[in-house]
Amino acid sequence: MTAPTVTGAEHLPAAGAALFILAIALAGVALDVAGRAASRRALPQFAVSSPRRAWPTAAAAGLLCGALAWRLGPAPELPAYLFLAIAAVELTRIDLSFHILPNRLVGPLLGVGLVLLTGSAMTSGEWPALLRGIIGLVILFVCYFILALISPNGIGMGDVKLSAPLGLYLGYLGWPQLFYGGALGFVAGGAAAALLVLKNRGNTPKEVAFGPSMLAAALAVILLSA
Repeated sequence: MTAPTVTGAEHLPAAGAALFILAIALAGVALDVAGRAASRRALPQFAVSSPRRAWPTAAAAGLLCGALAWRLGPAPELPAYLFLAIAAVELTRIDLSFHILPNRLVGPLLGVGLVLLTGSAMTSGEWPALLRGIIGLVILFVCYFILALISPNGIGMGDVKLSAPLGLYLGYLGWPQLFYGGALGFVAGGAAAALLVLKNRGNTPKEVAFGPSMLAAALAVILLSA
């Protein structure tokens, strides 16, 4: 099973590539605002307290979407990865603030991602990539589930659930992406925990949000190796 062909926006004419990336980045900002409004209705307990505090997440969503547009170009799988970026920003905000990964966000990340990547496979004929993504979903979920049983204080069930859609998105692009995306999540999580210990002057924090590290590692691998 080979990785899907990714051309990237650099293969477009310079002016067209710039306009394409800018349009996708602005769409990312708009989608973040719309997504946050939907999230506020579905999960009011996790809503942003002030509109001023919402702009950093909108800016992050725009930058991520622009970067994905540059990396993937007008590929059939781009909408799926844009959805991942929008969901990742909101999940990161919630996990950092409340130490929880809500099922109402993780579930759609998997379900919508599966629908969009199936549509991509139908358009491009990349059915092996979709199959690999589904296998990646299972592999990463099982690995995280086993680790959660071994070390329940280190990995929560929210992290286990999040591993399923990340396995899908990473596996769709290739086996190396699945391996490095999964492995680097632990590296990033360990680094974040070490920084928190240093910040707290040697006192180990009771809870460390691991979801942001998983999401950051997955997106970094997608951007650098897609």
